[in-house]
Amino acid sequence: MKLLNLVVCLLLLPCASILADEPSKKVAINPTLLTYINKVKSDFSRIPKDRKEELDKIALFIQNKVNSAEPVQLAYICTHNSRRSHFGQIWAATAAAYYDIPKVKTFSGGTESSAFNERAVAACTRAGFEITKTSEDKNPLYEVRYAADAESLKAFSKKYDDPSNPQNDFCAIMTCSQADKACPVVKGASSRVAVPYDDPKEFDGKAQETAKYDERCRQIATETLYVFSKVKVKVQ
Repeated sequence: MKLLNLVVCLLLLPCASILADEPSKKVAINPTLLTYINKVKSDFSRIPKDRKEELDKIALFIQNKVNSAEPVQLAYICTHNSRRSHFGQIWAATAAAYYDIPKVKTFSGGTESSAFNERAVAACTRAGFEITKTSEDKNPLYEVRYAADAESLKAFSKKYDDPSNPQNDFCAIMTCSQADKACPVVKGASSRVAVPYDDPKEFDGKAQETAKYDERCRQIATETLYVFSKVKVKVQ
């Protein structure tokens, strides 16, 4: 009987090892947000070929870091760090969680600082993010959650070289043409990719305001999810 028990234990050891090496369970993304994600994934085929070529550069940066088991640092940069760069940071963190890509940290910044625009905040809320304003100054701090069991993202406006942002070995993703021209070189970045988006600010106070902010949020969501869908993680 003792010999039989020993044999059973030895047979179960490989299974125990496999279970121990399995990746952690994916976070439970907010239901409304998950529905939104499943809808925008159908738009991958609509991304123009030349646009995908630039987005693939971001995916390659992430893939190389994942292959080396190194941290992935992505900094989304625009002029005022008020709209498009925040969309980028928030959606990149969400896409990493959705596709279960490890060690991803996302950031945003501007060539100058202003505030996370309330219209952009509203667009993110409509998409399904849970957002709480934790201060009432001119540049308020927001806590953004894509899942109840995930750490909240701290969103506020800052310059791209702010101490809270990475200082080296990151991918700088230029989300507006003005910042792209103003920063031909981003100090400390090991990769730099320009994927400019039209500014929804042009429609502030106009009838199309809400539609344009939602359109830009969805475009950045679609392209960011596309980027992370290209990254493969080896199963141990």
